[in-house]
Amino acid sequence: MTPARGLRAAALGALALLLVGAGVLLRPAIIPENHSAPAVLDAVEIGFIQDMTAHHQQALFMVQRLDAAVDPTITQLARQIEDTQRTEIGTMLGWLRLANASPTNPHPMSWMPDADMPAGHDHSGAGGLMPGMATMAELDALSAARGTAAETLFIQLMLRHHAGGVAMAKSADALVASGPVKETARSMITGQSQEAGVLTLLLAQRNAQPLS
Repeated sequence: MTPARGLRAAALGALALLLVGAGVLLRPAIIPENHSAPAVLDAVEIGFIQDMTAHHQQALFMVQRLDAAVDPTITQLARQIEDTQRTEIGTMLGWLRLANASPTNPHPMSWMPDADMPAGHDHSGAGGLMPGMATMAELDALSAARGTAAETLFIQLMLRHHAGGVAMAKSADALVASGPVKETARSMITGQSQEAGVLTLLLAQRNAQPLS
């Protein structure tokens, strides 16, 4: 290589390095870099999880208020419901932490379309309650009830509670395209529908009717 060619090659190499360096420096201005991660959960998923967590927590309250001396069959079913819903609460709270979302919904049921709401409810629910939720007066009555009266009231309240939970889960299943939240909603539909069947049978055995 002649001295002239050598100088030219060196100059071209230096220019290439300069252009590469300039490109790196200018890249943020020319091609915006997207550093934001995709959302862990969308608005419907967050709203459903927040509301279902509160819904599940009331089911735990009902189990805790049930007279300990009731029929062992009722006690066993109540514990099954408690164990399942406590586990689901833990999972849902974990998802909300990952999404950096509040564990409570400032606008309960706003994610659920009006067409999917159970009859007699709007987005705020009757008295601000979600579908199937018991009132404080009903919870106090359950705490005070004993024996067969406690069994019957617990079954009635939990049956209505499950009906509301299934309605919420079906709506989430329809609105969420795919993913673990959809799978969990479907699991809730199956599990709570099966438990509702058992509750209906137990209620019939006591010659009682479901709550409106």
